[in-house]
Amino acid sequence: MSTPRFLTLPPGVRQQRIHTAIGDFAALEALPVSGVPERWPALLIPGLTGSKEDFIAVLQTLAQSGRRVVAIDMRGQHETPGPDDPAAYTFAALGNDIDVLAHAIAPREPLHLVGHSFGGLVAREAVIDGRTKFASCTLLSSGPGAIVGPRRQAAETMVREIPDHGVEYLWTNHLEPKVVTAGVPDQIVTFLRKRLLSNSAVGMVAMAQAILSAPDRTAELAQMTLPLLVLLGEHDDGWPPQDQAEMARRLSAECVVVPGAAHSPAVEAPETTAAALTRFWNAAETRSRLTL
Repeated sequence: MSTPRFLTLPPGVRQQRIHTAIGDFAALEALPVSGVPERWPALLIPGLTGSKEDFIAVLQTLAQSGRRVVAIDMRGQHETPGPDDPAAYTFAALGNDIDVLAHAIAPREPLHLVGHSFGGLVAREAVIDGRTKFASCTLLSSGPGAIVGPRRQAAETMVREIPDHGVEYLWTNHLEPKVVTAGVPDQIVTFLRKRLLSNSAVGMVAMAQAILSAPDRTAELAQMTLPLLVLLGEHDDGWPPQDQAEMARRLSAECVVVPGAAHSPAVEAPETTAAALTRFWNAAETRSRLTL
């Protein structure tokens, strides 16, 4: 579970709702100091138990490069409502949401896509479905297929316990003891509880099932003609770093390892993460314009 280190919105970052034909999505939006974006925008997708707040520490820095940056809560997450229908939380359904959001945010220009962990699998789905031409795609601490290691065990616990005991049971018996032991400040603990309990229980189980059985679609993604970046922490405890590096090789993608970070580089090393994204995005735009 990504744990933001602060919740106060930096200058230039504001709460927003993105209106689409399929409903509204809660978002944090960052704009350049001038208020006039000069570069292509970016859309940031959180992980399974995450939210838009996981990107608070990078939003202002990313926007300073001259672009509009939007971080969202996916369908059924935190402040974006979702139905009690497991079919709404498949990769195909969530990928379609990203297509719709991309057209709402940037109807006339390409958009950079970043997906963290489970959100990376959703971003991959949106790219492969081919309905939207993205400026680039970054897989942030995300892997080629089903989750492994300790985080696989966490997803299995969600699938096993939420249907019988509910989300609050998951918080009280599994997640709260971990964050308290880690010394997370009370304000952040309160936020984490509120965020988790705001999620759709049906959505959490369906997404956990999806990440446990996700197919390896690396070969399909490699066929798509857009710049790709694999960005991960050197101590990632989700998909092993070597698996993510091998995925980058198969994708012919750039691979950037963030020193000192684990599974949430945007939280654990925000300046390094923002710098890597900005450099990659600027280079992708330069290459794209040269081919126009």
